Parts: sequence; structure tokens; C-alpha cells
Amino acid sequence: MIGDIIKIIHDYWLLLLVGQYPNGPLGGLAATLILSVLAILFAFPVSILLALARLSKSPFLRWPVTALVYFTRGVPLLMLVLWGYFLVPLLTGADVPSFITMLVTLVVYQGAFLSEVVRGGIVALGHGQMEAARALGHSYLGAMRYVILPQALYNVIPSILSVLVSTIKDTTLGYVINVPDLTFAANQINNQLLTQPFQVFFILAAVYYVICWSLTRVATLLERRIARKRAGTAAQPRTKALPLEAVTDQPL
Repeated sequence: MIGDIIKIIHDYWLLLLVGQYPNGPLGGLAATLILSVLAILFAFPVSILLALARLSKSPFLRWPVTALVYFTRGVPLLMLVLWGYFLVPLLTGADVPSFITMLVTLVVYQGAFLSEVVRGGIVALGHGQMEAARALGHSYLGAMRYVILPQALYNVIPSILSVLVSTIKDTTLGYVINVPDLTFAANQINNQLLTQPFQVFFILAAVYYVICWSLTRVATLLERRIARKRAGTAAQPRTKALPLEAVTDQPL
């Protein structure tokens, strides 16, 4: 079996890496990584807006966004993929490429999950940060931009990487709408060989495992680094107290 796996990798490594490119669309592992990274890049600003809306004092803004987030998180991703694939062309009359459909679906889906990560990072800072920023003359948006969000986003970097890992695994659902990703390439190889499905999908599982394990390891290291930085900040010596004589000599 090991010999079969080595032979499959030797014969089809290019198909697994880039799909049919340059004789067809870019696919394989390259398409999977591009789709995942683009989904996170576009979902990130969406998640910030959703998180701020959920923290808003206006019920007209908070309630609809909360309902949207809960609905998106509660519906299986496969349902959203199929809705996007069949509903968008029906409503617009345009032929939307499957790659774009999958990308938009992932942006909406992961944006909802990331918004909870961002909101949790903001809430974890406490009200004191906002009150201090407002006392220094910042507006609410200014305090969020310059004081709250930089700290909150830094603290949730490991969680963002965890969402990226989840996104890489979620791209496999693009196979049902013919997105030429790594799973699609593996299925093409399986259709050509016919008699070695275990070996083909073992290679597929191994590739996903290596990528996801590596990113999870990076997230763990970042989390430890952030924890050490917090501990170092907390351990910094406070300003030395004035002696009692100096205090009593000060005018009231």
C-alpha cells in the first residue's frame, strides 16, 4: 500500500498541487489555500462591523445583526453553499462561477463566526478601557479604532488562526458545486484509478492534516507568546510610593 501511495504522489503530484493549470483553471492545493486566505481576508472586516453592531446600544442595529449571526451559525454550511449556488443565478440571471459562489458563502459564514471572536475580545477588555479613552477626548468610534480594537484584535490572533484552519477544512464542501480545489483534484485521480480509493483519499487526508496541524501549532505558539506578554505587563513594577514625610508635607 505504501508503494501505491508513493506511485500516486509521483504520478499526480502536479494535479494535486495546481489542478488542470495551465490547461485549465487553477485548482488543487493552490486553489484551496487561495480560497481560504481570501475568505478570511474578506470576512475579517465584515466580522468587525458585525461585532460592533452587536455591541451597539441601538436595538434597531443590534437585533437584526444578532439574528443574522445566530441564523448563519445555526445553518449547516452545505445549505448555504447550495442556496448560493442555485439562488443567486435565479435572482440575478447571471452565471456566477462556482469559485466566487464558494468564496462569498465562506465570507458570510466565517464572518459570522469571526464576529463572535472579535466581540469576545472587545468584551474581555472591560469597560475601563472605553471609559479611559472617552475621558481622553476620543469619540466612541475613535476609542474603538485607536484603543479598543488594536488590543482586542491582538489578543484574538490565535482564535483567528483557528478560524482559518476551520475554513481550510470547510473548502472541501466546494466539491459539491465543482470548485476545483484539492478534494476535487483527488476525486479526479480516484476516477482515473478506480481501484485505489483508500490510497487516494489517504493522501488527501494527510495533506489536510499537515496543513491544519501546522497552523494549529502556530496558533498555540502565538497564544503562549501573548500570554507571556500579558504576564510580563502585569508583573511590571508600579510607581514607587512617596515616603510618609513627603506625603504629609504636601499641601491639601
